[in-house]
Amino acid sequence: MIAIHDSPHGFHPRWIAYCKEQGIAYRTVNCYSNDLIKQLDGCKALMWHHGQQNPKDLIIAKQILFALEQAGMKVFPDFKSGWHFDDKLGQKYLLEALNAPLVPTHVFFDAKSANRWIDEAHFPKVMKLRGGAGSSNVFLIPNQTRARKAVQKAFGKGFSNYDSSQSLKDRWHSFRSGQKGIVEPVKGLLRYAKAPEYAKVLGNEVNYIYFQDFIPGLEFDYRTKVVGDKTWGYKRFVRKDDFRASGSGSASYEYGERAVPRDILEYSLYLAQKLEMPSAAFDFIPDGKDSFLLVEISALFGQDDLEFVGYFDSEMKWHAGPFDPQGWMVDSMIQRIASGYPL
Repeated sequence: MIAIHDSPHGFHPRWIAYCKEQGIAYRTVNCYSNDLIKQLDGCKALMWHHGQQNPKDLIIAKQILFALEQAGMKVFPDFKSGWHFDDKLGQKYLLEALNAPLVPTHVFFDAKSANRWIDEAHFPKVMKLRGGAGSSNVFLIPNQTRARKAVQKAFGKGFSNYDSSQSLKDRWHSFRSGQKGIVEPVKGLLRYAKAPEYAKVLGNEVNYIYFQDFIPGLEFDYRTKVVGDKTWGYKRFVRKDDFRASGSGSASYEYGERAVPRDILEYSLYLAQKLEMPSAAFDFIPDGKDSFLLVEISALFGQDDLEFVGYFDSEMKWHAGPFDPQGWMVDSMIQRIASGYPL
């Protein structure tokens, strides 16, 4: 029997619907409950789509999942997939160790080293906090003066995990573009008075600073996703008068390689297998030299039903039409339970 966290958000409803459709034995459990271990009695696996903006998930999700995995239970996401989730610092060292085509990234853990690097660096650069989704906590640093101010703040009071000004700007953009209703900018205004709970849990980001090289002239990036041996992807367009594509709400879901180049799709399959991630999302940008650079990775991801126009299998054969990646996740878990193999 598979245990699924009882939540209306993320993958959970789709996992439950698939289990019902296929007659797969499952049980919903409350992962926040003190008696979770008792609830899991008789279950072989736990599936939990935890989020980077859910305060409770931030406090305990990874710890529960990894504890259960160490005790012998199959979990989703597992340790190899989940330890670097929403952690750009960890991803930097992982991807560099694998010699992946990561956008050149520069991390410093003391102000003196950071300022020495700034003296020689060319600007603009992109500064990021270690966590954040949809291009949140991502800033363009235009020159050395702004970079030194950022360093002073990073090694002083630090950066909040919620930028109320940027959030309001993004919400206003989504309203003006017709993607969301007037409630979005209203929410943004309210956030000036009260920060979201997840930002309180995370506290300020201090004592490190993270820069990536800025690639000028980009009009879009590529988001690819992999579940098992299948992949799909789409092109995301940069916001007007901005440099960020993630979270813009503007995308092209055209057939296959018209949306994402074949070499990026093939590399996504390769990297997910190399990292032993049964579920993965990757962000890529063109490098301006007929190749690509990797921006970041994630075991868990949001989705839009418009993206389900088709997928590629491990032989890069295109399969047109709707598909159910959450169903594939459940099938993969059943295979893991039956075989005992991690993936």
